[in-house]
Amino acid sequence: MRAFRLTGLLALSLSTGALAYEAPVAWSVSRQMIVVTTDGWNADHGILRTYVRDGTRWKAEGTATDVTIGKAGSAWGRGLSPAQTDGPQKREGDGRSPAGVFRIGTAFGYAETHPTAMPYMGLKASDYCVDVDGSPYYNQLVDEAEVGPKAVAGATEAMRRDLHFNGDRAYRIGFVIEHNADGKKGAGSCIFAHLWKSPTSPTVGCTAMTDGAMERLLAWLDPSKKPVFVLLPKDEYARLRDAWNLPVP
Repeated sequence: MRAFRLTGLLALSLSTGALAYEAPVAWSVSRQMIVVTTDGWNADHGILRTYVRDGTRWKAEGTATDVTIGKAGSAWGRGLSPAQTDGPQKREGDGRSPAGVFRIGTAFGYAETHPTAMPYMGLKASDYCVDVDGSPYYNQLVDEAEVGPKAVAGATEAMRRDLHFNGDRAYRIGFVIEHNADGKKGAGSCIFAHLWKSPTSPTVGCTAMTDGAMERLLAWLDPSKKPVFVLLPKDEYARLRDAWNLPVP
């Protein structure tokens, strides 16, 4: 996962005598947006929608689909959006999916290649995401063959889950959601969009969906459009929609 600098909102501007929010600079150039909304902080499922930006306005594209998220719901994460203090904060091992606006990182899968325009990583048996917050590789995808066994000791995120966990298909295809990309210790790690086990099976912090929904996303995503991923409870979405220039659901 690459590191990036967090940026805040552009300055407020005057419009017809009142303060009007401009689009947050961190995603003002984005022309694709994946939006997941949930019924509240403790909900373990939600609805995913996709949008494209035409000028300054977002337009829905594709069909809405059900997703599952963290078994404990969601909590404010560390991404592109300004830090929020009203609500739970994402921590390592809390079972919550990070809320906010995030860059979409590398796509990955069990096959060596996949039909997507996104940067793609064909996973090997030696690939891990390090979820040990005392490790210098915390929240990074690494190859055990390159960094050595000690570097991944204690990591629970072996990426070839089919080989390490009795044929598990969760990471057959997916992509990185760039939460905590600078690796702040204890702030949460290894957040992905991946395949679900069932419509009633929540995750430990990721966003999961059907094979068909993921295939459509990977075919749709275009890195030149700087896509972003948004996850918010509905009340927070309504509160922040104008300030963050989010689509009308």
